Formats: sequence, C-alpha cells, structure tokens
Amino acid sequence: MTQLKATIQQETGRIDKVLTNLFADYSRSQVQQWLKDGAVAVNGEPVKANYKVKSADEIVVEVPEPEELEILAEDLPIEIVYEDDDVAVVNKPQGMVVHPSAGHTHGTLVNALMYHMKSLSSINGVIRPGIVHRIDKDTSGLLMIAKNDQAHESLAQQLKDKTSLRKYVALVHGVIPHEKGTINAPIGRSKVDRKMQAIREDGKPAVTHFTVLERFENFTLVELQLETGRTHQIRVHMKYIGYPLAGDPVYGPKKTLKGNGQFLHAKLLGFTHPVTKENLVFEAPLPEVFEKTLEKLRKDVAF
Repeated sequence: MTQLKATIQQETGRIDKVLTNLFADYSRSQVQQWLKDGAVAVNGEPVKANYKVKSADEIVVEVPEPEELEILAEDLPIEIVYEDDDVAVVNKPQGMVVHPSAGHTHGTLVNALMYHMKSLSSINGVIRPGIVHRIDKDTSGLLMIAKNDQAHESLAQQLKDKTSLRKYVALVHGVIPHEKGTINAPIGRSKVDRKMQAIREDGKPAVTHFTVLERFENFTLVELQLETGRTHQIRVHMKYIGYPLAGDPVYGPKKTLKGNGQFLHAKLLGFTHPVTKENLVFEAPLPEVFEKTLEKLRKDVAF
C-alpha cells in the first residue's frame, strides 16, 4: 500500500480534479476509483468525488498495490541488432507497444524479449523486464535492453547524465526556414486531455535539438537529438514550434500523410558498454513506409 499526502495551499474545486492535478503520475480514472473505494480522506474523513477542497485541507490517499499482471513469453518476430551477456539493442517496428499494461498484456516488445532472451533485468518490475527507456507504439527504431540489473543501472545512469546518444529522424508539416534549432520548453500532462502531454510552465525540463536534412514543398525532414526523455517529447516540441509530425494522430493536423502513425524513427543509439566500457553506436534504416513516402515527396517539388 502506497500513501500519498498533500496539504492544500491555494487550489480549490472538486477533489477529483484537484487530485488529478496534484498527482500527475495517476490518471483521472484512477483518482475516481480511489474515491469510489473510500481510499481518499480529507482531514481524517473519507470524501466523495464532489467534495470541494478548501485551503489548509489535509488529504491522504491510500493507493492499493497494483494487481500483478501475468506476462507471458511470446514467439514474436523482432530484429535484434546486437546482443551479448549484458545488453542488447533491438529495432522496434511501428505498431508494437514496448511493455505490457493493464488491459494490454500481449503482443508487446517485452513479451517478445522474454521469448528470445534467457535473462532480463528486474529493476523495473515484472511488467518491464529489461526496459531502460521507451519509444511510442507508432515510433520505430532502436532501444537499449538490459539483461541484468548491473547493466540496467549503468544504462539508466547514462540516460540521466545525458551521456548516451539518441538521434531520431522525423518528417514534419511545413518548411522550416533555418538549418538548426533548439527547443527548450517544459513538458507536463495536459490539463485538457489527460492522455496528452503539453508545454507547461510547471512541467519537467525538456530539451530537443534539431537539424534540417531535406526540404520538400510542404514538409521538412529533420534529425532530432534528445537531451531529455519526456513522454511524447519530440511530438509535443515540434507541434509547439508550429511543425507537427506528419502522420501524428494525436498532435498533428487531421489532413496529413498516410502511414502507420507518426513519421518518427529512432535512427541512432549510442552508449558505453556497462562492463567492457566500449563505446557502442548503432544505426537503423528508415522503415519501408517512411522511405517510400520520402521518394514520393522527392518526385514532387523538392528544393
């Protein structure tokens, strides 16, 4: 059982909305379930969702332990770019979820890893064995996998210290006039739609560097390098500066290019091997649908 505590300073309104803002790691549906289950107390008394919070209210939430999900190994085809006793690198296809979640326990990269690899790190628990970082379901490309906890800690620290290399290629709407740029804008959960991320002053720091690779009549191909790894970071940042990703069903325009979701590919991945200390760098070619789309755009007016 996890206990969450908060003392209200200024925020007022219905407690379900207040809790959703206070505890951004939990969804609104989870908050409403806590209230239904009587897990939320204000000043020592259980309250319902329509309770209006007041200044100095003391809130305590008894968060139940999540139900243990049974994660099964599945013989799914995955491209293993590199593998040794400590680490692996895989090229995740578009459409594959990285790890299981409630209501989505099959067909993920983790299910495939459990079948193809004898050992995986346990630091992120039963749902995310071996997973050090993630990319979205419809983003393709390279991911580092930890095969033991020592390797996991090393790779995670490299991400935290910003010493690992992660470069992406994206096709965006609009023609970017300058050659390079840096987007430094904090990201947090959207207050309008809890499934989305947004630029927020109180969000977590997020920095993305981009370089123009090729321009088309109405689109630009860019290379992006991440300094931070926020959820949907590239998609949110490019929308923020007015060049949303082509094919993005969430952050892009309705009229866009046909594909398998956003045209975003984790092309380059580099890190220091946790044991040998060798600098490893891997590159994955663009998916076929991405390449064919670029070929079509090049036949139009490119400059």
